[in-house]
Amino acid sequence: MSDYETRRITMVDTQVRPSDVTKFPIIDAMLTVPRELFVPQGLREAAYAGRNLDVRPGRVLLEPRTLAKLLDALDIEPDDLVLDIGPWLGYSAAVIARLAEAVVAVEDDAGRVADAEALLAEIGADNVAMIEGPLDGGAPKHGPYDAIVLEGAVESVPEAIIDQLKDGGRIGAIFMEGALGVARVGHKSGGRLSWRYAFNAAAPTLPGFEAARDFVF
Repeated sequence: MSDYETRRITMVDTQVRPSDVTKFPIIDAMLTVPRELFVPQGLREAAYAGRNLDVRPGRVLLEPRTLAKLLDALDIEPDDLVLDIGPWLGYSAAVIARLAEAVVAVEDDAGRVADAEALLAEIGADNVAMIEGPLDGGAPKHGPYDAIVLEGAVESVPEAIIDQLKDGGRIGAIFMEGALGVARVGHKSGGRLSWRYAFNAAAPTLPGFEAARDFVF
């Protein structure tokens, strides 16, 4: 067993299972997907740390506990089509790909999308489509989606994203209010979204998901 495989098992046993994540497909996916491949080379030693991993100012790879609990709360089914917004090099998309029928993942940089495609191909995650575009635009032409996952925090969710969620679908996001954050799951019914508390978590706000600011003269 490699050192990274050992760290992966430790991550699940010390960060994921103790956080009341019990669904076998999530446990299995996080034991299987090599998280160290999906971080910048210089951060591989920290790949399995129990914290958000800073990949650039304002962007993180969500800590394993947060991702696992968000996926657990979303209750992703094997026939679901999932929109994954902001997966960076594709780690979250690779995990979700083992839970869902297909994943559409959006990143805002062509080079990063190409790198993610290569990494996903390397591990055989052939049910993920990486799309380049602004994160707050989603990927409407491939939707609507059974579930949407936001890989970072929000202050508000644009209508353009909510419109891409099927009626009966779920969306998971971390809402930041100052330094405090709460993960919520939104359920869409009759075209309306109702948010429910899931757990406490924190992350930087994704670009395009800031609240509108009032101008003061």
